[in-house]
Amino acid sequence: MSSRRTAMVAGPLVAASFSAVLILSGTAGAEDEGPASSKGGKAVDEPPAGVRLTTRLPERISVDNGSKKTAITATVKNEGSKDSGKIRLLVVGFDGLVVKNVEGCSAIPEKGLPEGSNSGFACPIDNLAAGKSKSYAVDATYDLGKTGKICLPVQTGDGKKTFWQQGPVPFGTTNPSPDAPATPLLLGTDNKPAGPGRKELPKTGPARDLLPLGAAGASLLAAGAAGMWWSQRRRTGRQAG
Repeated sequence: MSSRRTAMVAGPLVAASFSAVLILSGTAGAEDEGPASSKGGKAVDEPPAGVRLTTRLPERISVDNGSKKTAITATVKNEGSKDSGKIRLLVVGFDGLVVKNVEGCSAIPEKGLPEGSNSGFACPIDNLAAGKSKSYAVDATYDLGKTGKICLPVQTGDGKKTFWQQGPVPFGTTNPSPDAPATPLLLGTDNKPAGPGRKELPKTGPARDLLPLGAAGASLLAAGAAGMWWSQRRRTGRQAG
């Protein structure tokens, strides 16, 4: 089994009541990740005074062309001057990117997945001190014949507010290498599969409409532990704010 990156800040995690998820071994990309980036991120609901939560994803990942496996590091940081209190990070996959496991986190049941997504994990954090960050090892697969996106919302512990949301932001390449052992993908790039006569790539569908990049009003809401879903703020709500 390949080595795993461990969380930078220890903290008690809510016991998982969901079924176990296979932890991938031999994952490509762990050693290929570039600098971390907040590309595609936006503030949503206003956090408590002195708290500023953001996330980071690697600038590049690498997908094994045989197994389709890849590895991603998802990081949440409190850039404010006060402790965050109880929060949670969600790691959600779309289209060709399927999240298989997030170390120390619990799988979101299929019926509770955000609309348009195919997989997701919830990572409870008891508290994130000012200036501190916490990183999670994400095992995933990527179908290079499709587009692929990932989303990192940071919410209150009960999921009623979303302070920050990165994505859904794509990983992809405009220069695929199907004959190579692995394909490097860049953050913020729509994937364009290789092959003569290929058809137009499948669109993100409802996810693109519900969570357009840069839409300050888009957020991920949850109703208790039973389920979570994507929701747009009504235009009237934004005008009122």
